[in-house]
Amino acid sequence: MCQHYPPCPAVDASDRQAAALAAYHPEQGWSRLCNGLIVFEDTGEVLPDGRAIEPWRSRLGTAA
Repeated sequence: MCQHYPPCPAVDASDRQAAALAAYHPEQGWSRLCNGLIVFEDTGEVLPDGRAIEPWRSRLGTAA
């Protein structure tokens, strides 16, 4: 997928969110990275195969 040099991290790498932006939609709260990963502003992710990864950002300070 990636045409960069050095190539962006693979979607299964621990640093996958370091890939270059391919599409940025801040008004909708998500971005697609060069490696196919979709990341949301709440830190959730969707892998290219459709699997979802729960948000990891702490929710401290939000109303319960």
